Amino acid sequence: MSWADDAPPPAELHPEIPHPARMYDYYLGGKDNFPADRAAAEQLLSSSPMVRVSARANRAFLQRAVRELAGLGVRRFVDVGTGIPTAGNTHEMAQLVHPDAQVVYLDNDPIVLVHSRALLSGNAPGSTTVVQADLRDPAAILADEAVRKLLAPGEPVALLLFAILHFIDDADDPHAIVRELVDALPAGSYLALSHGTADFLAQNERDRGPAVYRNASAQLTLRSKEQVARFFDGLELLDPGLVTVAQWRPDQPPAQTDAHTGIWAAIGRKP
Repeated sequence: MSWADDAPPPAELHPEIPHPARMYDYYLGGKDNFPADRAAAEQLLSSSPMVRVSARANRAFLQRAVRELAGLGVRRFVDVGTGIPTAGNTHEMAQLVHPDAQVVYLDNDPIVLVHSRALLSGNAPGSTTVVQADLRDPAAILADEAVRKLLAPGEPVALLLFAILHFIDDADDPHAIVRELVDALPAGSYLALSHGTADFLAQNERDRGPAVYRNASAQLTLRSKEQVARFFDGLELLDPGLVTVAQWRPDQPPAQTDAHTGIWAAIGRKP
């Protein structure tokens, strides 16, 4: 399904309001976005072309991270803020290693849910589930039946929060949200996270991204390395620690221009 043509979208999708998931889809070269999403994305790209490079580097980090976690024996994944499906999704990477891997996708955008459910309609029953949920309500996430079933056996679970926490305002206390979710995970579980930053931007460039997202359905809050590191309090970071997405166990050395993409990334293990 694509909304890139002139077909009228369902009203509940609010096509007139830019949405981060659809803007991200545009950065990745997808077609599942509306004119408002494309206009907002182009506004940001015109002044910050590295945004597209960062988005693609983040997607590659997701794939490497899931592959690494599956290699560590993880068979259960909770992916919050999954975004519009594209090649190399979490369940695809995990099930390459463990065909019986179980994944629960959670997102609050109707278009994401439509695409995800269509994509997964042919999957083995119970192996992959798509749930409508909002990260700002961790109690509801943990109360969801699919999530409870995933956590019930007490086996290690990977909680995936890729490029979503920077859309949670400080007023919603994102660190408390992550703590609540991690506290519910069994011992030996993992938190894999990526988060946008302005650490590599000049002072006069730092307001551009948040300004573009001001009229979107979620606002952008870029955080420093120190602020992102706090999400991993009490966890044991896997090597190489907290680095940019392009530097986290790359398949090949990143180009010098890509090494400092504006997204921090790490994986931590719950003792």
